[in-house]
Amino acid sequence: MRKKVFICSPFRGDMEGNARKAAAYCRMACEQGFLPVAPHLLFPQFLNEGIEEERRLGIAMGMELLTLCDEVWVFGEATEGMAAEIASATAQGKEIIFKETEGM
Repeated sequence: MRKKVFICSPFRGDMEGNARKAAAYCRMACEQGFLPVAPHLLFPQFLNEGIEEERRLGIAMGMELLTLCDEVWVFGEATEGMAAEIASATAQGKEIIFKETEGM
């Protein structure tokens, strides 16, 4: 069974560009034999980031997925949402690994 890694990276702002970067991070994790979990790539497919209630729902569901992961990989400078994910992972005793994003 593959180790599940939660991909923690920026989304808001340049959502299209950030989604491309997150997909590249997921591919990297997959190529290294991990099962990447990136809620910010999944939930915006059916939830509207512009509707605050739907955004909160997506964040809450992402936090639930975080509990199922073995470790958290952090890419880029932490946003407010990422900081909440990192804090949750820390409280759960998850291993948090800060990854380089240069050249990606």
